[in-house]
Amino acid sequence: VPLQRVLWADSSESGTVVHVLAKKSERRGLVLVKAEGNAKKGASDELAREWSKLLMDAAYAGKSSTCIGRVPFKSLACIGVKQQRRFKIFINPNSGPGNAKTLYKRKVEPILKACRCSLDITFTERRNHAADIAAKLPLDEFDALLTVSGDGMVHEVFNGLAAHKDPLKALDIPIVPMPAGSGNGTSINLLGIEEGLDISAAALNAVKGRPMKVDLCSILQNGKRSFSFMSQCVGLMADLDLGTEHLRWMGSNRFVYGYLRGILTRRICPVSVSIKAIETDKVKMVEALNSFVPQTTINENSSLPEVGCASEDTDGWITFEQPLIYLYAGKGPYVGRDLMQFPMSVPNDGTIDIVIQGLVSRGELLDAMDGADMGKTFWRESSHYFKAQAYRVKPLSKNGYLAIDGEKFPFDEYLIEVHRGLGTVMSMYGQYVANFNVPRPSK
Repeated sequence: VPLQRVLWADSSESGTVVHVLAKKSERRGLVLVKAEGNAKKGASDELAREWSKLLMDAAYAGKSSTCIGRVPFKSLACIGVKQQRRFKIFINPNSGPGNAKTLYKRKVEPILKACRCSLDITFTERRNHAADIAAKLPLDEFDALLTVSGDGMVHEVFNGLAAHKDPLKALDIPIVPMPAGSGNGTSINLLGIEEGLDISAAALNAVKGRPMKVDLCSILQNGKRSFSFMSQCVGLMADLDLGTEHLRWMGSNRFVYGYLRGILTRRICPVSVSIKAIETDKVKMVEALNSFVPQTTINENSSLPEVGCASEDTDGWITFEQPLIYLYAGKGPYVGRDLMQFPMSVPNDGTIDIVIQGLVSRGELLDAMDGADMGKTFWRESSHYFKAQAYRVKPLSKNGYLAIDGEKFPFDEYLIEVHRGLGTVMSMYGQYVANFNVPRPSK
């Protein structure tokens, strides 16, 4: 068992107890294992206590590394990690398939209790319940905030923290998603495709992860400002999300159904798009990704950053003038287990990745499903990819969906601007766990 998965060790007169997370098979997720034993006859209790202390020191203050995909990800989880963390936990009983409470009780809580963590639990009862609590949170009482739900609750909590009387200090508290919704892209980005849907691995991240700064985006719409941490979309990708809300019982399969339905209709998205682009060359994007080094971001201000790109009179703005089927913008490579929509995305580079799908045949849209989980759509000529500081969408019709972090917003004009390192999540790897190695197709 790797030291990273050692949760607790304790010795007393009655014996030694060690709690670890282990995999019983490759197909199953992590399970909590309790090992008990007594020292050999003649061995002192003091020796057993010393052994337990050394194991705990190594498990929480040692070093380990794991090779995932393209490069070795240095695991920062066990370098000076605080023991017995204090967690504020939000559980949405109605999230996704509706089993969040059961998952928490059976999987998450036993792990946190094995680590002697302090738990303050709220079962949310309405929309924005978690946001209202986060806005008034006593900041010094918690080390991290756990969301047992889908990506929508992470959106809620980030916006609640941004509304706090001390917003920057509030946004320094890491959010740790426990995957229990229809869409769990955040957890997949933090833990990788193999463990991103394993709620026990997410609990381990809460216990052993370290704070990682991530970009947040201002949303300006109808004179109001809110924040997005993950994605915004219009057109087919918004239709397949918001247009399948009645199929939540299907879990993530509802998104596949929605995409296939969208292929049949193949509607043009009636919007005008302006982008403050930083990079449009896909080859240069891949080179930048391969040389990217995670940055430490320090906010020296005491208030939220201003929005500086509201005017399009500044340099760098371009207009997309071709017919499009959807616009999808976001932070984090994965938006779900079957779709690496933004393979060039990194946590805190101050840019948002924008994908605009041009008008193509139904056959090409269907073919795009092949390899979507590996990011193969990146190289398609009809898939226009931008790294941007800001962008604006103006609907040309009253009929349509706008989904932001999986939540429904009015289908009205909106502006997005990126703020570098404004939010915080917990990570055991210091960067997103995604492996993009799809070569550029030969012409």
